[in-house]
Amino acid sequence: MKKYEIMYILKANLDDASRNELIGKLNDYLTVDGGTIDNVNEWGLRDLAYEINKEKKGYYVVIEASVSSSSVVDEFARRAKFNANVLRHLVIAK
Repeated sequence: MKKYEIMYILKANLDDASRNELIGKLNDYLTVDGGTIDNVNEWGLRDLAYEINKEKKGYYVVIEASVSSSSVVDEFARRAKFNANVLRHLVIAK
């Protein structure tokens, strides 16, 4: 199992239920082939350093995950890229 640290920023205007559902859905992409989510750290709503798509605030989430294949992380990145509620994401291998 390879370990990754993943950070993503969600739109600030999401209500709590929608945000929690989206976080759960994004985390589920990583647990498909027996991967595990080791730690979820929600930083919460913060000001962005610069505007992203005319957004000035974002909801930051940092997770640590162990996955069996890098293709799982690639699929996560692809889905995060095309989700309109995800402003940015970053995947770092540990």
